[in-house]
Amino acid sequence: MTSIADRVADQTLPRAFLATVAERGDTIALRWKDGDDWGQMSYEDYRERVARAAAGLRALGVGHGDRVVLMLRNSPEFHILDTAALFLGATPVSIYNSSSSEQVEYLVGHCAAVVGVVEDDGFLARFNTVRSSLPHLRSLGVVKVGSEAHDFTLAELMDHEPLDLDAEATAAEPGDLATIIYTSGTTGPPKGVMISHGNAVFMVESLRELMGDVDFAGKRLVSYLPMAHIAERAVSHYQHIILGTEVSTCPDPSQIGAYCREVRPHVMFGVPRVWEKFNAGVTAALAADPEKAEKFNEAVAASGPIALRRSQGTATEEDEATWAFLDEVAFRGVRELLGLQDLMFAISGAAPIPAPLLIWFRAIGVPMSEVYGMSENTGAMTWTPENIKPGYVGPAMPGTELALADDGEVICRGPHVFQGYLNDAEKTAETIDAEGWLHSGDIGEIDEDGYLRIVDRKKELIITAGGKNVSPANLEAALKMIPLVGQAAAIGDKRPFISAIVVLDPDTAKVWAAQHDVAYDSLEDLARNPAVIAEIESHLPEVMEPFNNAERVKKLLIVGEEWLPDSDLLTPTSKLKRRGVNARYADQIDALYN
Repeated sequence: MTSIADRVADQTLPRAFLATVAERGDTIALRWKDGDDWGQMSYEDYRERVARAAAGLRALGVGHGDRVVLMLRNSPEFHILDTAALFLGATPVSIYNSSSSEQVEYLVGHCAAVVGVVEDDGFLARFNTVRSSLPHLRSLGVVKVGSEAHDFTLAELMDHEPLDLDAEATAAEPGDLATIIYTSGTTGPPKGVMISHGNAVFMVESLRELMGDVDFAGKRLVSYLPMAHIAERAVSHYQHIILGTEVSTCPDPSQIGAYCREVRPHVMFGVPRVWEKFNAGVTAALAADPEKAEKFNEAVAASGPIALRRSQGTATEEDEATWAFLDEVAFRGVRELLGLQDLMFAISGAAPIPAPLLIWFRAIGVPMSEVYGMSENTGAMTWTPENIKPGYVGPAMPGTELALADDGEVICRGPHVFQGYLNDAEKTAETIDAEGWLHSGDIGEIDEDGYLRIVDRKKELIITAGGKNVSPANLEAALKMIPLVGQAAAIGDKRPFISAIVVLDPDTAKVWAAQHDVAYDSLEDLARNPAVIAEIESHLPEVMEPFNNAERVKKLLIVGEEWLPDSDLLTPTSKLKRRGVNARYADQIDALYN
């Protein structure tokens, strides 16, 4: 049997796209909301629009090796423009929609983009403010025309005779760049992660091998996370191009719940906070009927072990009968309410998901699994959709070499390892060693079955005043299992003990307050209520039980303001910005220790 690397050795994204169109031309490729109605286009329509957009970009002088910067919400226009740039041998670069003018200036200047396309006036204004500082940016276009100055519109770009994509498919080679992913920049200026066609195609083929014998034609998914993030690019763009899935675009990530109910996806990737929101919604809805909630929770408790045995292939006939009964009376309706009833693959990544939450989803029939990876290895290093072990992020992906360095750092090697950081040979050499091993920056453990458990980021380990190394991520995952807690940040570096900031979950907190006749004016007011504080603190010993005394959280600061993605507290994919959290709550943290 040939290796994955050999099977995809000559493949590029444009060639894969043409193969998909040839096989599935009349099937639906992209869908979008137009008011309350849905619009859609087939793969043949998609190809025609890509051919016209590529002709328009070429007319602007875009050629092999040029960078085209995109600042678009999740929309069909993104897929068309990104794919069109690839057919010219150019490199499309997405930047986060929240980027300030200063960030736009840095990112667009750093990659030396020659053409930019943005969605609307709001994005245009941020470019125009710094346009004079971007000498490489020859042309700037807009999708939705407003009053801001621009050089061309999407309609004008598309008003060209279509290129012959079959002839153009040779423009890109496997070693050419398919995109540049900019890191979040929480520890310094963002670094440009160079991802090649070969990286992207290998990653999709590795994922396909794990997913088994699935015909992806017509398999639905929702694109809702930023396209500046490798996970969304891999799942809803590169997999889409190669596997021929049906992608519904959701321009506002906060609407993912509503879109799921309409789309009923077969495949869904989400950061843990997305899955926590689904769980909190169910918990809040059930809380209105305590007797029903108790029965549901009993069913979950009974189903959890069975669900894991089903995942591991060890379920008995009795297990299957019990599962079928519980599903009929308790779980099926909940999945349908959430829009998750057709899920074949539910994947959590980008941060640790609490093991009890993963088991909860498995218990109610959502096939949840956890993936681990980073932009520098094109998104996935370890994963298995079945035979899961909660608390572990799976074994190595097919075609991946996985190991631990002498200090316990997780390292990997394979055709998905990136081409280096743009314009930064020094950082590249620090990250990829002389033997080709990618250094993740995470500390891990590998069990006897080859399953990886992440301990924490090397740079994020808390070292207490007593010299104890403590993993904040594991503590935070445990704290989020307290029913009223939605988010958490462990504190304690150079401190005498571990404390934590916890954020009230807005859905469950409101229901709890109503049930307990607790009046409040705001969530911040509710967070200061003695009854709420007592309720949360009563669960602390239980969730801290797995940790030793030096690791356990001793004091809590409870806040009501939800931490939002793409802010001074969270990255766009909801990872904690620890320096931001420490700065925001500096006085309250000091008070915990005084």
